[in-house]
Parts: sequence; structure tokens; C-alpha cells
Amino acid sequence: MTSAKDTWTGSLFVVGSTCFLVGPFPGFAELVGARADAAVFFVGSLFFTSAATLQWLPARPPGGTDWWSSAWQLVGTLFFNVTTFRALDTAVGAADYNQVVWRPDAFGSVCFLVSGALAYVGVGGSWRRLPPRTADGRMASVNLAGCVAFGVSAAAAYVVPSTAEALDAGVANATTALGALAFLIGALLLIRQSRRPAASR
Repeated sequence: MTSAKDTWTGSLFVVGSTCFLVGPFPGFAELVGARADAAVFFVGSLFFTSAATLQWLPARPPGGTDWWSSAWQLVGTLFFNVTTFRALDTAVGAADYNQVVWRPDAFGSVCFLVSGALAYVGVGGSWRRLPPRTADGRMASVNLAGCVAFGVSAAAAYVVPSTAEALDAGVANATTALGALAFLIGALLLIRQSRRPAASR
């Protein structure tokens, strides 16, 4: 991938991550209202998908670890497009919330976990090895941490039918913000790397 594409990809991820970082804060939701808060997540998901598409598009050998990691990531963002769009008009306590909102969110989180794991193994060469102390190694590590946080968030956001409330809304919001922060750091690392001379990467 060229430096220009890295910069664009990182910049799009920065915007998407910032949306998912700000959106979960109760103070922000109270300030702008529930629907506007949901719209922030939806807009953020669109930036995620734009970045993931740009990252996947460059010519790579189909079937390679990088290709599959990018492909799983892209599919995950599409699930997030669905869940955040449906959340615009579906309340947490609605009877069909788990089916129309939570389920695609969970699928998206699983896709992100697979993507993050593939990238981590691809950089380190094995689960048994820590990634090298390079820009790629740092990005793979921080992005995997973000994927794990999003997975925890999805599990905590499951709405218990008997109570019509999320399993643990506090944990869901906190881990969403933590995951977004990790993705934000990864995006900034990508932008930083894109601005370095090729020989120094």
C-alpha cells in the first residue's frame, strides 16, 4: 500500500474511532439526545467501512494472511453499518432488539476478532511469539486489543428478555470506548508510519 493510501486509511479510521470513543459517554448522550448519539455511531461505522474498503482494495495475493485479515475486517464493518443503522429507530428494550440490533453487532465483533487475530499472527509468525517491536507489530497488538474490547462490549450489550435491559450497559459502554481508543491509536500509528521514508519503516 502506498503512503498516500495509508494516510487516507488511517485518517478515515481516526474519524470512525473518534465517533465510537465519544458516543458511549453518558454525558454526550444526554447533551445531544439518544437519536443524535445513535447517529454518531452510524456515521462512525461508515468511516470504518470506508477505511476498511481502502485497506482491502490494494492488490494483494488473494488468500494471504493480510488479505483475509482485511476481508474479515471489512465484513465486520458492514455488520456494524447494519446494527448502528437499525439502532437509530430501535430502542434497547424493544422486543426485537436482540435480533435486529444486537445480533449483527455480535457478528461484526466476531469478524473483528478473527481479523485482529490473523493480523497478530501474520506479524508475529505464531501465537507463541510476541509481535516484533516494529510499527507493524505495535499496530497488530493494539488493534487486537481493540477487537477484544469490542467483543466484550457486544457480549455485555445483550438484552436480557426478562428485564428488557442490557446485561451490563456500563461494561458495554466502557469497553466500546476502550476498543475505539485502541483503534484510534492504531490509526495514528498507521498515519505516522505512512509519513516515514520507506527505508526507515
